[in-house]
Amino acid sequence: MHDSDNMSKMVIVVAPSGAGKSTFIDEVIKLKILGLKDTITFTTRDMRSSESEGNPYFFISEEDFKEKIKNHFFVEWANVHSSYYGTSMEQIRNYWLDGYVPIMDVDIQGAITFKSKFPESLVVFINPPNLEALKDRLLKRGGGTLPKDFDLRMENAQKEMSWAKNADEIVVNDDFDTSFKEFLIIVEKYLTS
Repeated sequence: MHDSDNMSKMVIVVAPSGAGKSTFIDEVIKLKILGLKDTITFTTRDMRSSESEGNPYFFISEEDFKEKIKNHFFVEWANVHSSYYGTSMEQIRNYWLDGYVPIMDVDIQGAITFKSKFPESLVVFINPPNLEALKDRLLKRGGGTLPKDFDLRMENAQKEMSWAKNADEIVVNDDFDTSFKEFLIIVEKYLTS
């Protein structure tokens, strides 16, 4: 599966928290037909009981993370909710060498950084149908209670949704099956262009 044309391609998925970006990425990877491989982000946040090393993050100390920043290890990194998150350039290079196209979910700042460094990348914004739907999803995810930082998430969601027009493509996730088909068509078109 060595396709040198794909050596600069990557799919970047951006969305407000709760809009469904992880589900879109998980489902498109399950198809195994597109040669996409999800990048694993490095983070300094604590591992949750449902997580393990490499799933869904590489967990490292803040000291180690800051050392990696100094050594230009990350393509992009951010401090989110007092934890650091970063994407390794080496991982992306290795995916390309192995014939894969990296797919990842990042915040708006990450998408801007990736697009400036890799102009041929595809940025897809997953938009909730509206803020009320986003609130419902966050409630469901929390088992009927809203997350502590709910107001901040909603404020961020409004900012993110107003940035969506800067993405290459926008998919409104109102009905998952329909929205996913639309997402799939966009990604397939990009990968075969």
